Amino acid sequence: MHTVAILVLDNVVPFDMAAPFQMFSWTRLPDGRRPYRVRLCAESPEVPTEGFALRIDRGLDGLADADTIIVPGRDDTEPPSAAVLEALREAARAGTRIASVCAGAFVLAEAGLLDGLRATTHWMATGELARRFPEVQVEPDVLYVDNGRILTSAGAAAGLDMCLHMIRRDLGSAVAADTARMSVVPLEREGGQAQFIVHEHPPVPRGSALEPLLEWIEDNLAGEITLGAMAGRSGMSERTFSRRFREQTGTTPLQWLLRARVRRAQYLLENSDHPIERIARQSGFGSPTAFRERFRRVVGTTPQSYRSAFQAKAPLGVDSFPAVRAS
Repeated sequence: MHTVAILVLDNVVPFDMAAPFQMFSWTRLPDGRRPYRVRLCAESPEVPTEGFALRIDRGLDGLADADTIIVPGRDDTEPPSAAVLEALREAARAGTRIASVCAGAFVLAEAGLLDGLRATTHWMATGELARRFPEVQVEPDVLYVDNGRILTSAGAAAGLDMCLHMIRRDLGSAVAADTARMSVVPLEREGGQAQFIVHEHPPVPRGSALEPLLEWIEDNLAGEITLGAMAGRSGMSERTFSRRFREQTGTTPLQWLLRARVRRAQYLLENSDHPIERIARQSGFGSPTAFRERFRRVVGTTPQSYRSAFQAKAPLGVDSFPAVRAS
């Protein structure tokens, strides 16, 4: 029987801990047998978390004979103890499979287990992970990363995707599919976590000389907007305009325009029942094909899949689309 040890650290995120516990516990072989033995392990018998405390029977010694170790995220910026980090290093040296859920990636990074590897975490924390651990190749747009013996997942629900991936790797697609049905989740989700990232409105510097131009762009997204047209409205050469635009917004004019159009498309997909071809026109993409390709590249999924996941129950009127401005 394959032993899965879940490492419960102080201020653990309860869902990050409970989701893999339940997922592996629910798994059954075709003859009904349990293929996984799941245990909780902690450095001390009582683990505080927000709103309650957990009593854990097994100490760090419970990691030593585990086949898989799961490290859930936690609401704590302090590094774990030296004993925890060394226990993880010893397990890695022994060839144990080690996986993190959400911010649990920071624990693996503290232990040095992600150095030179691809890794992910919740999209809101990918920048911090990359800043603190420059040896880690952070992938912000994926649901999970499998390096063989070391795996990392994005936000809490992505931990379910990662667990199903491990179950499928261990026992095959049929067993993983049964576990997915038991958990009422899809065996595979289309796209990565890019589709869940809130793409903020492109920045508009208050009082900037560019502000009238950016407002004009917002009002004319459906039309053809070229670099030359933007520069001309600003009374500058294209080179000067591009340089000043980057200085004041932190991005290029065309990237700003693309973000504005993608955000418009996301809003229309969420809040209207317009066909994809019409939304492509309203957002300023040259054709439905170009729209689909660009949308998938930025958001990580197709327009139709995005609509299925995020469309509001009662479509709103197009006129209610908010201006693409930063507050």
